Amino acid sequence: MPTNPPPFWSPPVAELQPYVPGEQPRIEGLIKLNTNENPYPPSPRAVAAIGQAAASGLERYPDPESTALRQTVAARHGLQPGQVFVGNGSDEVLAHAFCAFFRQPGQVLLFPDVTYSFYRVYTQLYGIEAELMPVDASLGIDVDALIARAAEGCAGIVVANPNAPTGIGLPLSDIERLLRACPDRVVLVDEAYVDFGGTSALSLVPRYPNLLVAQTLSKSRSLAGLRVGFACGQAVLIEGLVRVKDSFNSYPMDRLASAGAIAALEDEEWFEQTRQDVIKARETLSEQLGALGFEVLPSQANFVFVRHPKHDAAQIAAALRERALLVRHFKQARIAQFLRISIGTPQQCDALVNALTAILKT
Repeated sequence: MPTNPPPFWSPPVAELQPYVPGEQPRIEGLIKLNTNENPYPPSPRAVAAIGQAAASGLERYPDPESTALRQTVAARHGLQPGQVFVGNGSDEVLAHAFCAFFRQPGQVLLFPDVTYSFYRVYTQLYGIEAELMPVDASLGIDVDALIARAAEGCAGIVVANPNAPTGIGLPLSDIERLLRACPDRVVLVDEAYVDFGGTSALSLVPRYPNLLVAQTLSKSRSLAGLRVGFACGQAVLIEGLVRVKDSFNSYPMDRLASAGAIAALEDEEWFEQTRQDVIKARETLSEQLGALGFEVLPSQANFVFVRHPKHDAAQIAAALRERALLVRHFKQARIAQFLRISIGTPQQCDALVNALTAILKT
């Protein structure tokens, strides 16, 4: 909280602790492995579609219901358009979900203590009481603990699967256990990284009215700069999200974003090739880091979470930055000795390994 907040602010604003994104500096020759962007460009079809959309129609508002994009998402995942909500990046989709479903008087929202830090920000923004459930000794989500606590009553459950920043995934059976344990509240599954090896819960949407699954095109579709996210759930949940959206911004998806997203979703060949390239690079990098003495957590994401038993994580990150290599270091107590390293191209990963080899020798 600022020492002397401006008198113009509403009181809750002074209490907020905003999300801090990864560093985005302009450094010559930078190798940026700190914000989980895809190292490969988006589908050429997506780029062409954006250009075509820019050629005409920008003088008019876009479709407030994003009908074509919702139809495309639904068709890809075997759902109905009425089971799809789209927004300006999955962060906006998540924010609307927190507002729509988790402001339950007298009850607390449950999510892991080591997870995407924006969840905590959303609870502060919307005045939601939260209980952070400790991950287990291996930094995996403790599903049994969540289920036991949910039995006492809760406002809902949020899990990232695979989790961030660890990259550890849950099997679909555990997601179903959470859904059955919390039948009267929403279970939100954030699948930002699922395309890199996780198991999606989208197939469960028709069976569980309390399931909401959020995904993004920022990672596996290489569209972080376009800001497109979506959520899938039964119609009653989508209606709740639409009510929040239309009370905030009726036109979150612009024409360019919709056109690029549709083309990217339709280019399955490009998607499959680039995601497999990332997965292959992740496995190679994991082996190389292990050979350097790092503990590498099992990852189903486009990043790895690692620590070295003999070297301080903050010092390693600083030494890498001096070599124009950015990785992410978190100061949270339980993970302060870990680094999150986004998967780059093979050449970028080789540069990282070479730099780490030199640093560890000093």
